[in-house]
Amino acid sequence: MHARVLRYLDEVVSRGSIRQAALHLHVAPTAINRQILDLEAELGAPLFERINKRLRLTPLGKLVLAHVRQTLREHELLRSRIEAVKGMRQGEVTVATTAGLAGSLMPSLVHGFRQQYPGILVRLLDLPVAEIAAAVERGDADLGLGYDLPDVAAFRILAGSDWPVGAVVAPDHALAAQPSALLAECLAWPVILPAPSMSLRGLLDEGFARAGLAVLAATETTSTALMRSLVMLGDGIAFLNPLDVLDERARGTLAWLPLRDGNLPRQTLRLVARARGEPGAAAGLMAERIGAALAEVFGAAR
Repeated sequence: MHARVLRYLDEVVSRGSIRQAALHLHVAPTAINRQILDLEAELGAPLFERINKRLRLTPLGKLVLAHVRQTLREHELLRSRIEAVKGMRQGEVTVATTAGLAGSLMPSLVHGFRQQYPGILVRLLDLPVAEIAAAVERGDADLGLGYDLPDVAAFRILAGSDWPVGAVVAPDHALAAQPSALLAECLAWPVILPAPSMSLRGLLDEGFARAGLAVLAATETTSTALMRSLVMLGDGIAFLNPLDVLDERARGTLAWLPLRDGNLPRQTLRLVARARGEPGAAAGLMAERIGAALAEVFGAAR
């Protein structure tokens, strides 16, 4: 942005001479003169007429000065906006995510974000996966967080990880004391499965098929919250990933067991933004927070 030479040129015109500009800016007059000579050489024409040790703007100089002052105004506006966000005084961010993530990962994450940035408005949209992608592409959401989001040119992937699906049981369940489980072991109890419309169901069906298992669900639902509640009530075993049961595992109300079956499909979680343009300052801060949280939980889950 050539910030130094822009400021020097503006001060020389405002003060009427290089010497007065140098006194105001606390720099050597030769430094200012060199910057202006270099700019003139770059432009291929003089900015000033030097008459009897006085400087007068040439027509080109007037044109450049108008640009310089507009640039400096925009720069100051940018700085004030950056300071506003850094100072936690204003801003907003909209995140589109699934109902499951909205109920598991996001509450503590949003709470921590709001504690650090109380002036930033956080909007959380609870949407099906297909609508998350559409919301980001339309610009209705700054960020999209979901499983198996399409990897298309319209999106820039900001963070991503592959999450293992495991067995979720009550803490007093017979399997809870084991370090891991097999799918076949889990079928000795009623199973609570995601509805066929959910991508997780497709992964589970693939896993059951690879293991040669026939499965009859006791309950099917699109709600991971209902799955967790039914397991806590003792109605059977569910299959979710560690993110889905973060709070329950921390409170000791549910146990999560990795599955030992080989080559089980994983859920691919992605945080995306529009490929065109950069996220706003508030969205950038939220993206950093989500990425850090996912990395921390993923490391613990491994």
